[in-house]
Amino acid sequence: MHKLIVANRGEIACRIIKTCKMMNIKTVAVYSDADTNSLFVQMADEAYNIGPSPSSQSYLNIDKIIEVIKKTGATMVHPGYGFLSENSKFAESLDKIGVKFVGPSQKSIEMMGDKITSKKIAIKSGVNTVPGHIGIIKDDKEASKIAKKIGFPVMVKASAGGGGKGMRIVYKASEMKEAFLSATNEARNSFSDDRIFIEKFIENPRHIEIQIIADKYGNILCFGERECSIQRNNQKVIEEAPSPFIDEKTRQKMYRQSKSLAKTVKYHSAGTIEYIMDKNKNFYFLEMNTRLQVEHPVTELITGYDLVELMIKIALDEKIKIKQEDIKLKGWAIESRIYAEDPSRGFLPSSGRINLYIEPKENKNVRIDTGIYEGGEVSMFYDAMIAKLCSYGKNRDEAINTMSNALSSYAIGGVSHNISFLETIMKNDRFISGNLTTGFIKEEYADGFSTNVINNQSQEAFICASIFIFLKNFTRNTSMTGQLRDRKKQISEKWVIIIDEKSFLINIISFNEDEILIECNKKHLKINSSWHYGEKLFRGKLNGKDFSVRITSNNNTGGYQMQYSGTDAMINVFSPRIAELSKFMPVIEKNPKPKNLLSPITGKIIRFKVKKGDQVKAGQELVIIEAMKMENSIRTNHDFTIGNIKYKDGDSVAIGEIIMEFKDS
Repeated sequence: MHKLIVANRGEIACRIIKTCKMMNIKTVAVYSDADTNSLFVQMADEAYNIGPSPSSQSYLNIDKIIEVIKKTGATMVHPGYGFLSENSKFAESLDKIGVKFVGPSQKSIEMMGDKITSKKIAIKSGVNTVPGHIGIIKDDKEASKIAKKIGFPVMVKASAGGGGKGMRIVYKASEMKEAFLSATNEARNSFSDDRIFIEKFIENPRHIEIQIIADKYGNILCFGERECSIQRNNQKVIEEAPSPFIDEKTRQKMYRQSKSLAKTVKYHSAGTIEYIMDKNKNFYFLEMNTRLQVEHPVTELITGYDLVELMIKIALDEKIKIKQEDIKLKGWAIESRIYAEDPSRGFLPSSGRINLYIEPKENKNVRIDTGIYEGGEVSMFYDAMIAKLCSYGKNRDEAINTMSNALSSYAIGGVSHNISFLETIMKNDRFISGNLTTGFIKEEYADGFSTNVINNQSQEAFICASIFIFLKNFTRNTSMTGQLRDRKKQISEKWVIIIDEKSFLINIISFNEDEILIECNKKHLKINSSWHYGEKLFRGKLNGKDFSVRITSNNNTGGYQMQYSGTDAMINVFSPRIAELSKFMPVIEKNPKPKNLLSPITGKIIRFKVKKGDQVKAGQELVIIEAMKMENSIRTNHDFTIGNIKYKDGDSVAIGEIIMEFKDS
């Protein structure tokens, strides 16, 4: 007869509600103005508005949530991750009114919530820790002195941090002032706590974490490890379980230390102990997250246990009936975080209405956790994550292949997204080999992400999808009234496909409603598909193998913008004669020199890095804009002299507004 409030939003709220339905527990959603029409609000049995869009006035407002508890008679609250999930005052408030908090005790949250305190406890518990300064640092000058004693590089970290926020790597003293200021500002905005500490930065580390579940009777279990080394700006992008680097001896050693820490703080519920690991498998305590992790689905896939269900049972004072030997790690699972961001523009966050949303088909090997639907909105007020796509396989290679196929059949429109970037990682030789470090993205994509590298596989996919679509459109047009008689007979046997200025001669061998056989480069290609006019995702078979191509633009006359396996290309289908004439058409400059800097996002200007009259070079930082709780560095692709600057530090700016003017250098 329990009723549970989900004190969160988005995909994690939807995920918690699914388990509650399975357990026959009634659910209550709390939502802000921005989330009025969100999926989690629709899924819950009851839903209540708790305030304006900014999280400080809604999801972080304890009093408003308490009001809903009293109004609905709720007996439990699950905080998900982020927001109030690691807020000890929230746990205390629930305890005072006799409502179950689906999480650890207030004391455990306090002990592990502060990075400085948790490190001291870890040392007492016999857990390996990174050398550093355990104490609050007042300013960048003191930080520089401490860093010199520890030895560069160092990590400047927010004491109340989490989710990669408030963290900066400093390689030399001259970088400290900017890093300290930036980390402090981000920590203050994200956690209302700007305390900073410093520890030694372990170079080329892996990020490994241990999932634990503990009940209120002293039973502590480890559910394997997760490899979370694929990160960007300390934000996880791809996670997997188990780790391709961990052997059983190391795993058991990590289990022992993790259990020791959990025992010291009398922990119960789900929790995660995060470690960094060097190339010799030495591991060091990073932090303990006293909540459910974003990446928990990969652990569920390889163990078979529902972690949310276990959390709820523990909150209801049930004793864990599982023993450590019952937990077997079977197969391999990978999670890709689908973000609303533009990888080709420095991963700038994107917000707006979702006008196209096509998911891969879920099955025993593909899982999707999302809070988005077609017509829904990615709000500028919250995290930019759209969904979590998980794949499962008997081994790592199978999980990677399944993930690649699933990503290729995911189509999202209305906002920028990182699917092409994720597809590229799945094809990356270093990733496939398991040679991972937290510097993977920075090292492999040092010059940023580009979608213009087209290999033979991509060429074939683009050729087959475009000729199929073109001929379907052509035959559709011939069936319209008012057409010349016998126009169907005008379908030529030869066509030229131009992919980013490279030409391919295509011979049509046979063509019917759902199958086309062509010859290209002396190779026969058979395309089968049930694609229909207007669809934004082309699904089909190429010589018997499944493939999918996203259609981002279709002019219905043979011009297509397409995406496949991390590659973006412009494709044109011409008759041989038109292809010849197209050579004489003027070329449109792809990256013209702009006259102004337009804001690529909606957010708040943190600080300008240039002033009027400055001469800047391509790649130079111009301004920092905060959006979705993250600071974003805006740079130039050209050499300029800075003209008039339209805003000042602290101003809000909307996407597309002119921030500053440029003059030729």
